[in-house]
Amino acid sequence: MATLNTVPDTARMRWLPVALFGSVMGLTGLSLAWRAAHAYFGTPAWIAQGLGLLALAAFVAMTAGYAIKVVTGFAHVRAEFSHPVAGALFGTPLISALLIPAVLADMSLPLARALWVLGAAGMTVFAWHMAGRWLGISQKRPHTTPAWIVPLVGMLDIPLAVPSLGFAEPPHAVMMLGLSVGLFFAIPLFTIIFSRLMFEEPLSPAMSPSLLIMLAPFAVGFSSYVTTTGHTDALAEGMLGIAVFLFLVLLTRLKQLRSCCPFRVSWWSVSFPLAALAGAGVRYATLAQAPWADMVAAVLLAFATAIIGALLLRTLSGIAKGELQQLSA
Repeated sequence: MATLNTVPDTARMRWLPVALFGSVMGLTGLSLAWRAAHAYFGTPAWIAQGLGLLALAAFVAMTAGYAIKVVTGFAHVRAEFSHPVAGALFGTPLISALLIPAVLADMSLPLARALWVLGAAGMTVFAWHMAGRWLGISQKRPHTTPAWIVPLVGMLDIPLAVPSLGFAEPPHAVMMLGLSVGLFFAIPLFTIIFSRLMFEEPLSPAMSPSLLIMLAPFAVGFSSYVTTTGHTDALAEGMLGIAVFLFLVLLTRLKQLRSCCPFRVSWWSVSFPLAALAGAGVRYATLAQAPWADMVAAVLLAFATAIIGALLLRTLSGIAKGELQQLSA
């Protein structure tokens, strides 16, 4: 199997990791959370709109940059795709393509629908491929990381943008496929990863931010379930409760982040889980109509905004200083 270090360094943008599409996911998720906050709390609409434009700009920039990498150095892309950990993160551009249509719909509904269809088809094919790869090739336990959640549990993102796309007849079967596959595989994957974290060597400091990905199956699961079924129930509330509990457990990881290692763009892996949790919190507050739910939603939204804002400022600073390549190492 090819490794990321054995490919000749002849490609342009060879240093650009596919995982940086996580920044698009985080910005889009935060935009959608603020959009829900505008509808419920009456927060200024320009916050969600500004974040949406930033997410769209990041998506265009990342797509262009990675396309250059594909064209000029496909061998490096192939090695990244074959890597037992990095390969799972090829779901991030597909999830971005599923989320961005919610932002793009206000500008061009046909384009948003087309992108969502491509994202849904691509995510389904990728999940099918990764499930077959894991079943067909013996995996090594140290390679089991939270990134493994992305390919199959990423199917939960399929329903999220549908309400924004104005379909005359929502594609309920496709939404149910995403919801059912995502929830079904969330349990064994979470168990395998949790077991590895308990009984094997801990993740390296540079990879510790990826632990926040473990929030995603439950935070996104809640929103996906409510979007698909049109109501909340005990199962949905249980998923959100687990997400909040895990957030409190993993909060200490964020506290240790600055002291454990220098900033890397891989830190963006915390952005989408936090944004998804904030969005789920606001969605639940809208349904619960209770003061305590409003307070929890406001705290989660403020926290996600602060963390993602700090990541954005540090990344933009790195770009301005010409450090992006070093920060991607």
